[in-house]
Amino acid sequence: MAYLKRLFIGSPMETKRLKHEKLPKWKALAVFSSDALSSVAYATEEILLVLMILGTSVFFYSLPIALAIVGLLVIVTLSYRQIIYAFPSGGGAYVVARDHINTTTSLVAGAALMIDYVLTVAVSISSAVAALTSAFPALLTWKVEIAVALVLLLMILNLRGITESATVFAYPTYLFIISVLVLIIAGGWKLYNEGWHGFNYANHATPEHFFTSGYGVFILLRAFSSGCSAMTGVEAISNGVPSFRPNSSKNAAITMGWMSLLLGIMFLGITILSAGFGVTPAEHKTVISQIGSHVFGNSILFYIFQMITMLILVLAANTSFAGFPQLVSIIATDRYLPRSLAARGDRLVFSNGIILLSILAIILIIVFHGKTHSLIPLYAVGVFLSFTIGQYGMIKKIWKEKSKSNMATLSIIITGTIATGLVTIITVIAKFTHGAWLVIVAIPLIVVLFNKIHAHYETLAQQLKLDKSDRTETKEIVTPKVIIPISGISKVVDQSVQYAKSISDDITAITIVFAEEEEQKIRDKWYKLYPDIELKIIYSPYRTILSPLLDYINKVEKETKGATITILMPQFIVKKWWHTLLHNQTAIFLRFFLILKKDIVIATLPYHLKE
Repeated sequence: MAYLKRLFIGSPMETKRLKHEKLPKWKALAVFSSDALSSVAYATEEILLVLMILGTSVFFYSLPIALAIVGLLVIVTLSYRQIIYAFPSGGGAYVVARDHINTTTSLVAGAALMIDYVLTVAVSISSAVAALTSAFPALLTWKVEIAVALVLLLMILNLRGITESATVFAYPTYLFIISVLVLIIAGGWKLYNEGWHGFNYANHATPEHFFTSGYGVFILLRAFSSGCSAMTGVEAISNGVPSFRPNSSKNAAITMGWMSLLLGIMFLGITILSAGFGVTPAEHKTVISQIGSHVFGNSILFYIFQMITMLILVLAANTSFAGFPQLVSIIATDRYLPRSLAARGDRLVFSNGIILLSILAIILIIVFHGKTHSLIPLYAVGVFLSFTIGQYGMIKKIWKEKSKSNMATLSIIITGTIATGLVTIITVIAKFTHGAWLVIVAIPLIVVLFNKIHAHYETLAQQLKLDKSDRTETKEIVTPKVIIPISGISKVVDQSVQYAKSISDDITAITIVFAEEEEQKIRDKWYKLYPDIELKIIYSPYRTILSPLLDYINKVEKETKGATITILMPQFIVKKWWHTLLHNQTAIFLRFFLILKKDIVIATLPYHLKE
């Protein structure tokens, strides 16, 4: 097992190497921005899928919707750059709310971000498989299995360490950026030469026709909220500031600026091309693959573009593998999640957080059968809720400081808070019946879980706290009563008996027999070897072992009236792991049932076999 771990994950790293596991800006862009950048592969399609309810005559309105989303992206970027400078320890909206709003709000932000990160993995991987099956339809029947395998591959790569995984992911990310920019330039040149032959304002629905009913406005808002999936992952950089090289805040802010600029250009370009070529959503063919087909034809370039798109969508999930473990480690440090999530593993990454994220994403992929369109309605609620909370926390922070130099920043953040707050409300209303209700229900449940975990740690701390008044000197040493469960008489049992004699004079061995004739044989053999130690033999006519053992121990416990009882379990340790499968595991089950008893000490005395 240890060999396999080293093979897949690598050798352990010393703690002092942590300072070298920091990312330069060009690698950080690949690690923390791949989610946001890759969303151009499906965000435009999500807008068109909603507008299609009213028919292709309204597809031209995907352009003003895209412009509105890019404007929102600019506002959120400017706001979150301030969060990066104000909170260099990372944690984003969770830490901002914790320090400047209140605990409950911070937990809501933490829950929303956690859900968003899990959905990012599920959506990105499912979209990657959709891109693959668009080029190779024969793989459709295996899409769930392929998606699960890709999640496991990402998990292993991230368990190897942040620097190593960043190097692997950097080049495909830049290859995708270049390929999309080439697609936009080539597609724009083709439209310039051939003319706009897709959806346009002059030949399609007029604003008066579009806004004649409240239903049309509702569809427009719903399309806008679906397109806002392009902004998922924008907050990841603010959560992972500590992963940047010094000066970490400055480097993170610069990287966020690069990311937003690239995202805006790519998203707007793809939307313009889809309108210019008249692309409509089709089953088993993504919008971006149809644009690629228009620009590159059925040439090798089209298939290369599809493979690059699939690759970046897989790597987009890596944003979550960078952000989720960092976030849950902060929440765990605050004692609202298990402490194990705050510990770094062999390769100086938060291994338990990486594994937890992988498991949750795989469950989502299996439950939703790897369908991107089923997962995306769950997506934007948590993102924009955390945007709103984070920015509101920054407003309170700046307001407390009351510095005139911060007034311009304050106005930007207030604008961002109002905008993302409205988007949150629109998303909840527009997507409520399409799955958003699941997130709305899940967030309070996770917050309740946070509080339950915190209450447990608080109670535990109170009970384990040692004051001088709590210390009592033992006036009299009372030897414990020792019970040794045995299945026969052997070297293992003899070792246990000798040890029991060294700690107590009150020793009882107990065995369970299935046939009455066995009783006298074992009794004679026992007292011949250990005449001074009592042997309790219980006949079990229904061949059960645990029930008679537990009944006897419970009876002794009542008779001793609170005195300590030691259950000393002889156990031989086999040389090879699979040999364990050849033996009964009664000791393990007995330990499981007895561990919660207050006055019982469970001890295992191992006997190591030579072969």
